[in-house]
Amino acid sequence: MMKRFIPLLAASVLGSALTVLFLKNEIGHAVSTSGPVIEGPTIKKVSYREVTPFSGADFTTAAEAAVHGVVHVKTKADGKQYYQINPLEYFFFGQAEPIPRKTPPQLGSGSGVVISQDGYIVTNNHVIDGADEIEVMLNDNRSYSAKVIGADPNTDIALLKVDEDNLPAVPVGDSDDLKLGEWVLAVGNPYNLNSTVTAGIISAKGRSIDIMNRQGKGFAPIESFIQTDAAVNPGNSGGALVNTKGELIGINTAIKSPTGTFTGYSFAVPVNIVKKVMEDLRDFGVVQRGFLGVTIRNVDSELANELNLNQPSGVYVNGLMDEGAAADAGVKEGDVIIAVGGESIRNVPELQEQVGRYRPGDEVTISVLREGKVKQIPLVLRNKFGTTKVIEKESADKWMVLGAECAYPEKELLEELNLENGVQVKKLNDGKLKSAGLKEGFIIVRVDKMPVESPEQLAKLFSGQTGGMLIEGVYPNGKRGYYGVGM
Repeated sequence: MMKRFIPLLAASVLGSALTVLFLKNEIGHAVSTSGPVIEGPTIKKVSYREVTPFSGADFTTAAEAAVHGVVHVKTKADGKQYYQINPLEYFFFGQAEPIPRKTPPQLGSGSGVVISQDGYIVTNNHVIDGADEIEVMLNDNRSYSAKVIGADPNTDIALLKVDEDNLPAVPVGDSDDLKLGEWVLAVGNPYNLNSTVTAGIISAKGRSIDIMNRQGKGFAPIESFIQTDAAVNPGNSGGALVNTKGELIGINTAIKSPTGTFTGYSFAVPVNIVKKVMEDLRDFGVVQRGFLGVTIRNVDSELANELNLNQPSGVYVNGLMDEGAAADAGVKEGDVIIAVGGESIRNVPELQEQVGRYRPGDEVTISVLREGKVKQIPLVLRNKFGTTKVIEKESADKWMVLGAECAYPEKELLEELNLENGVQVKKLNDGKLKSAGLKEGFIIVRVDKMPVESPEQLAKLFSGQTGGMLIEGVYPNGKRGYYGVGM
């Protein structure tokens, strides 16, 4: 037995030795940088693209450039007067003299951005809306009283002014150059924490969250937000969104959250919209906004199939306003707008953003798809009254509604008529309101049972409607009126 085992053991040892020797030679050949070359099988090397390793982003320069130009905005709204009756006096004497009372003042805060050294500061309209006193505090704790130059609820932008020179202004960038995934910083004062900087990336562009429509802000709100994942909380509103160069590329405006605090999404007004609004408010006191005069909707997959389009992109023209810019230029219902001024349009927010950069009287060419062909249509934009004139500041609160010039009634008149809301017909031109029988001075209180709070809301209620609508209201002499308007 042992004699047969010894030859097997020897063969095993010899085989192992040969294997080790072979591997040693092969490994030595693989790592050797000198010595004899041993011929072997040809190995084809795979070529890989060189990738620059991510070394991290340095935000210190951008933060330093922006933080000194972002201010803390503090507001105070005076208490409102109301009357209270003493219940005991009423119980014992059957009558009581109303006692004037006043609610406590309302305090608020937000952020703002210095955009010029001579004291102009941009913030959100909702930060200063209704404020009787506004104070701004710089990063170095200097404090100033500010006045409102103008405000635009359609973009949620307001312009403030303080009496000071040589303020640290934030340099303005170009929001059109932004790319998805680009790093950005949000600078502001969340929860009254001064000069807070957070970082994120551009998550989306041209985003609409319908926040201003739901809040009833403005007649035709422009929502073409920059979406980021930089942390933004209450108090950040009106603050700066800057790129890694420290350039202002947006004004932080909103968050989308079930809790009211940051949950991963924040939204900023692009600085290219802000620049136009800011210049209008500074030069005219009111935004000079051009309108196409169309009712529109996004092109979704279903509509794209109906129209035989290659892809669901563009803005479908549902309807045209009489004597509007689009109607007069030859735009037709069923056209699909795909570009404005040479800039491609994919959806309604992008269309609103592009048109919102122009003033009444500006000529712009729009590209539309009609029956499978692209058609270029030059047109001249109109203002909200249907003309190409510059709107004066005193006309800012007036709106042309179905041929009538409508505005807020005098406060004393509302109190005299015991009305809490309403919009007055100041001037009646040829149109549907005149045809319905309304007279000048009539105060529209409700439309189809919906309370009317502002001229913008009234215009919005009629925009794009079909069929008949019921108008309820009262004349200055107290006579009530009911009118049916055919749309």
